[in-house]
Amino acid sequence: MNKKELFDALDAFSQNLFVTLAEVEAIKKNLKTVIEENTALRLENDKLRERLGEVERSTPIKTNQGRDNLKRIYEDGFHICTDFYGQRRENDAECMFCDELLFRKV
Repeated sequence: MNKKELFDALDAFSQNLFVTLAEVEAIKKNLKTVIEENTALRLENDKLRERLGEVERSTPIKTNQGRDNLKRIYEDGFHICTDFYGQRRENDAECMFCDELLFRKV
């Protein structure tokens, strides 16, 4: 290898190092941004968890009021199933679709 080829090889290697260094700096910058965003999101998540806990403690326990209303409608002789909703049940006959809605486990 003569001196010119050696110099050209070193120059190319030097250029590759500069490009690699620029890429590493860009990756560091992106990583810093991601870490800052992650920290901000963790803080926000903690605040939201605290707020959710406050809301859950202050919210009264819900009852099965909707299910009770459907049961009353069914006992009044009307369908509550999606196929026949609001139609009168013939001779107050049982409807397996309505029963399934009333007695399914939630």
